[in-house]
Amino acid sequence: MAQSRRTNKTTEAAPSPDEGLRVLKKYPNRRLYDTETSSYVTLADVKRMVLDAETLVVRDAKTSEDLTRSILLQVILDEESGGVPMFSTPVLAQIIRFYGHAMQGLMGTYLEKNMQAFTEMQARLSEQAKTLSPEMWTQFMQGQTPVVHGWMSNYFEQSQSMVRQMQEQMSKQAETLFPGMPGFRPPKL
Repeated sequence: MAQSRRTNKTTEAAPSPDEGLRVLKKYPNRRLYDTETSSYVTLADVKRMVLDAETLVVRDAKTSEDLTRSILLQVILDEESGGVPMFSTPVLAQIIRFYGHAMQGLMGTYLEKNMQAFTEMQARLSEQAKTLSPEMWTQFMQGQTPVVHGWMSNYFEQSQSMVRQMQEQMSKQAETLFPGMPGFRPPKL
């Protein structure tokens, strides 16, 4: 009997893959069910969860397949369709061109690192803004152009550095894969 109790404790201690995540289930009727609140939610609710920095996962109710990316893309589509879009038509067309291209994986990594760098820059700006008095904030806003220009220049320099690193990495990989082709260089981004 003591052995079975020990076995049960071991079984209970194994964490589920969704532990610590807010789990939403998607049903065939296209509705999303929030297992935390035991209620149905909309894409607007999912957007709010993301804005509140909640870590969530969307699973198919029947198969448990992870549908999180698909739902987040739907939220982005809703945002792009209304209000002020973030992506221009040429940017969207360029993103589509990278699908199936040899650079697809690198582009995904590049965009992810750029988003991370931009988010860190935004967080630093937000943190610095908290320490400003109303008078200092007014002065800051009047002189923001040089400050913002400096931050953006730094961000773009980091971005260019990432591109150079990716190009160097590609060159090394190409030299390894194609040793008989002297001077082989991948295209510059």
